[in-house]
Amino acid sequence: MTPDKYKDIVVDSLNFLTKHQRVFVHAFVIMQNHIHLVWQVRHPHLYMNVQRDFLKYTAQKIKFDLQEHHAEILKYFYVNAKDRQYQFWQRNPLSVDVYTAAVLEQKIKYIHENPVRAGLALHPAEYHYSSASYYETGIDQFGFLSSP
Repeated sequence: MTPDKYKDIVVDSLNFLTKHQRVFVHAFVIMQNHIHLVWQVRHPHLYMNVQRDFLKYTAQKIKFDLQEHHAEILKYFYVNAKDRQYQFWQRNPLSVDVYTAAVLEQKIKYIHENPVRAGLALHPAEYHYSSASYYETGIDQFGFLSSP
């Protein structure tokens, strides 16, 4: 997601979902072309509805920005589908249920190391669009993170 304004759209959406008590966000990283989330959908909300709303809202915001500021790029997202003109997110995003604390810790560590593996930071906490610094300092710079 380049430029950063598209990453900010994702952050704003996560903030909305937590403020409206739909999810707990435990960890995340927003990369140039994908995101990783460790979140917990709150009762009575359903995972499929929350995920759908998150993906739809962020896709619409990105589409509107591209239409207004970068119309020449929009054509790269065009799809000939019955239910949409443009596709910004993968159709069936991978979702993994986490049942143990050890697996949860491993998943959080893996996503936090993504920017280092991609050469975007030397240390996970240096990458802005990540919850890694929260796990190092306890300071939630985004205002929506919660410990598992």
